[in-house]
Order: sequence, then C-alpha cells, then structure tokens
Amino acid sequence: MMSWLPAPSDFRADLRAALEAPDSVERLRKLSALSRSRLGYLETLQLGRALSRISGEEAPGFSQARLALLASSTVDHLVPALRVAGLRHKLLLDVHVGQYGQYRQELLDESSPLHQFSPQFVLLSLTAREAIAGAPLAAGPAEADAIVGPTIEELRVLWRRARQALNATVIQQTFLNVADPLFGSYDRLVSGSPAQLIARLNDHLSEAAAADSVLLLDIARASERDGLNAWFDLARWLQGKLEIAPQAAPMYGELAARIIAAQRGLSKKCLVLDLDNTMWGGVIGDDGLEGIVLGEGSARGEAHLALQRYAKRLGERGVILAVCSKNDLATAEAVFHEHPEMVLKRSDIAAFVANWNDKAANLQHIAAQLNIGIDSLVFVDDNPAERARIRQSLPMVAVPELPDDPAHYTRCLAEAGYFEAVAFTADDLKRGEQYASNASRQAALASSESIDDFLMSLQMSVVAGPIGAVDLVRSAQLINKTNQFNPTTRRHALEEVERFAASAQCLTLQFRLTDRFGDNGLVSVMILRPDAEASDVLEIDTWVMSCRVFGRQLELEAMNTAVEAARKRGIRTLRADYIPTPKNGVVRELYPSLGFTAVPDAPAAEGASRWILHLGDYEPVKTHISRRTN
Repeated sequence: MMSWLPAPSDFRADLRAALEAPDSVERLRKLSALSRSRLGYLETLQLGRALSRISGEEAPGFSQARLALLASSTVDHLVPALRVAGLRHKLLLDVHVGQYGQYRQELLDESSPLHQFSPQFVLLSLTAREAIAGAPLAAGPAEADAIVGPTIEELRVLWRRARQALNATVIQQTFLNVADPLFGSYDRLVSGSPAQLIARLNDHLSEAAAADSVLLLDIARASERDGLNAWFDLARWLQGKLEIAPQAAPMYGELAARIIAAQRGLSKKCLVLDLDNTMWGGVIGDDGLEGIVLGEGSARGEAHLALQRYAKRLGERGVILAVCSKNDLATAEAVFHEHPEMVLKRSDIAAFVANWNDKAANLQHIAAQLNIGIDSLVFVDDNPAERARIRQSLPMVAVPELPDDPAHYTRCLAEAGYFEAVAFTADDLKRGEQYASNASRQAALASSESIDDFLMSLQMSVVAGPIGAVDLVRSAQLINKTNQFNPTTRRHALEEVERFAASAQCLTLQFRLTDRFGDNGLVSVMILRPDAEASDVLEIDTWVMSCRVFGRQLELEAMNTAVEAARKRGIRTLRADYIPTPKNGVVRELYPSLGFTAVPDAPAAEGASRWILHLGDYEPVKTHISRRTN
C-alpha cells in the first residue's frame, strides 16, 4: 500500500534526528518530512507516539482539526495512523474515539464527551452486520431494499444530528463487504445473499450521502482494489472486534486525512508533467517526432497514452495541467501539435515550460505564472534523480515515486489521491480552460502600455447577487479551498453556507466575472453577519476570491456592491478582521486600501487587526468592471 511514497532512507535514524531537534516546531517539521515516506503499521505507531509528545499548539504551515471517530467496532488502533496521515497533509489532528458501539448515545446526549470535545469532523465507522442481521436468503430486490432502508434512514438522522448539534462536517465510511459467498459466482444474482445486501447497502448509502452532502470514506472501493485480506483479518475480528486490520490502518488514515485536507482546501490543484519517457517513450530531441514511442500497437506506447488519457480526464474535472521539461520549447510543443497519437493538446496545458534550467526553478515559475501556491503542485517525472532533487529543494511539492514500468504510472498517480475532492461543480469543468485563457490575458498585459489600458481592454463585467441554491456548492467549495484572498481563513461547511444564505439577518453575495477571453465563473463570495449588539452593524465574516482574478479590481467592485446592499438594509457600519496566516499576506492591506480604519485596542488574536467602515463616508470606487444582471 501507498507505493507512491518513497521508502525512508533510514527510518530509525530519521526519527531519532527528529526527536532531537531543538524546538517543537523543528521536530514537527522533521516528523512531517518522515510521514511523507512509505511506512508500515509498526513504523506508523512509532511515528504516532513521537507526534504525541509534541504539544498541540499551533505551528506555522499546519492546520489544526478536531476529529471524532464513532464506531461499532474497535478503532483505537487507527488513531496513530490518522494523526500521521494528517501530518502528511499538513494537518494536526486531535482525535476523539467514542465508546465502542455507543455512537447513537453519544450523538444524542448533549452532556457526552463527544459534545464536550466539539469536533469539527465526525467520522462514522460502522459495520454492516447489524443492518443485514436476520435477512431472509430468499429476499427479492424489493424486500432487499426494505431490509437496508431503515439503516440508511437512521444514518440520515445521525448525520443531521451531528450537523445541527455539533456543527460538524460528517464523513461516512462505506461498509466493508466481508460476507463470504454462499453460491459462488451466482451470489451476485441472489438479492438476499449477505454479500449482495451489503453491496446494495453501499449503493443506497452513496445515494443518500450525495443527497445530504455527506462525505464518503470509501473503504469498500479500497478493499476491492487492494484485496479484502489487506483490509480485514477474521482472527483480529474474533479476538478484539477490529474490522479494519492493523496492516490497513496507515491506508485508512491516509484516506480519511485526504478528505479532511480537501475540505480545508489543502488538496493539490495542478498536475505538472515531464515529457521525455513520461508523456511518451524516448527523447524527442534525439529520436525525433517519428522515433518517440506513443500510441496503440506497443505496450510501452499504450502505457504513456494511458497516462495522457488520465491527465486529460483530470483536466476535465478541474485540475490544472502544466508541463515542466528539459527540452527545446519549439521541439517539445511540436509533439502536441503534430503527433497524431497525442491525447493531450497544447490547448490543454495552462503553463508550458521547456528549457534547460533547473526544474525546481521552473516549478516555482509555473506556480507564479498560474498564481497558485507552490504547494499546490504535483510533479510527475520518470527520472529518480529529478524526483529526489525536487523533494530536497521543494519539499512542499508532491512528487509521486513512479514505478519502473510505465504501465503502472497511471495507477500510481491515481492511488496517490493528490486531487481528492469534496464537491464537483459546473465551474470545475471550466477551470482548465479558464487557466489556459489566463495566458491570453498575460499576453494582453504584456502588450499594454499601462495597467489601466490592460484592464480596459479586458472588457470585464460582473454578475453579483445573493448566494442562491445553485451557488451553494461552488460557494462552499471556494470558501474551503481559498487560502490567499481570505482575510480570516474561516471555513464553513455547505450546511453553514446554506444557513447564512437563508438567514434574513445575513447578507450573502456571490460574484461571477466575465471578460473578452471568457467566463471566469463564480470567483468571489462574501458573507456578512449581523453584530450581536448593534443592529446597524454588519461583520464581514467571510470574503474569498479566486487567485485567477487577482489584480483586476474585482475587490473594489465587490465592496461597492456590498456597501450598496448594506445601505439598503439600513446598515451604517461594516466591521472586518484580518487574521494573518502564512498564505494570506496578499490581503494584508485590503481593508485600509478600501477606506476602512483600524480599531485600536480591539480584542484579537496575535498579529490580527480589526477594521471598520462608516458607510456614510464611503464613495464608490470607479473600476473597469461593468455590472450585469442575471
């Protein structure tokens, strides 16, 4: 399992060095580096113990999260794996384990340790045994649905309870199908067989989770991929009611941490591909267009083709595609334009860098060109030396350890889960095209004599309005993924955004920006909440904006819109906080630049500041953005 991670050079020595680091932040950094190695269960336990010795204080570059694990089986052995996997994803997880089988009681009892813990995430890890107990083998499809139905309905009640009482994001584990076949291959045709009932239970669970916006931890799929024996050990179940086998704990922790990281906006955004012997076989500069190996008819050519197809599908779902290669630019680009077997076209690539410079510098250039963090990149390269170079120089860049055989490149990248998602919207489908369009905008900027000329040439227009039902998923996604233009980095689950949008006391706004190069989609969200003490004051609880539209005056037009909407409600003052993080320095001067004044001696976190804007003094700022109505 986790073959995409490199093997540790010397686990014991690296662990000892981490524990001997002079301070807790440095120890945490070294342990985090070690967590990005391929670790077995025992090594994970050792690293988990080392991690537990470090205080739970905030650390630069790490996000804290409280996770409650509620189960109908024994799960204590999963805690170190969850914490280590969290560390791999820059998460410091505080994990509460509910009492064995008491998940219903803990959720319903407001005085329970669960409620005192106040989790931000609730993970339900349940077995299927109770759901299918006593089911008749002769049950037909309708009766089988009736058997699993009550379990699904009870889960939906528990999900609602976790959200309403704890304000938590709910993660539901799919059911591990450990039922032995009674009929052999014919089992699949018998609706009442235990294995089929569990399969049906998972199908209904997926439908209910989609309807209720619950996140799925799909261990059923993982066990199909890895083999049931990799996940379930009957002896362990009989001895101690462990449904997840110890050897599967590291992978379980990884799958759960990916979901939490994705909800926190920590998933990767950009796939950067090498060319020679990665996208195709051979070296284009030596072998020429006719000599590279790509396409049907050869196992190696089909392997590289499979990687391209997978990258293409990633691009279609919203992952940005880029190229970083040591090559002549014209020669490299010619393959995309002229080779008949190329699945990826030049237009699919948002950033194309081919030169003879150091790849670490080129990756930094790509991140700057796309205006995303360097830690948003995944770099795929067949060369072990290049992989090692990037891991050493840019440890924040994800670098999968590709197998020797290109036939396994695609599976390696897929199983690494760098692009874990918690939503999929219409805007995601357009993202690759939107980033590619930015190249045209950059060209327009380069040819303009001034920034005003450039902005005027874009012919921008914005559609603004309240967050409606169709905007909820994308709005929540933007709030939870945005780290740069995010003055507080507050996160709100979909249900919270929905409550804000439905509240008559709150003011919500969403903004869609279009220019002559295309539609950027929904790129900014504002949530303003009423002040608890003054009815004529609104607090800017959340304001996020996609990095794709930085520098285009949208923040000015958004504030014009917000002030106008607030005035209509009789609001006299807007209040806002700036809470600095390692990534949101770009908005450090946002509020003073918009006319806000600092509130002296306001209670705030270390380094934070509070700002107010008296709406009577506000004059709308002229921009190069026109407003359109829906």
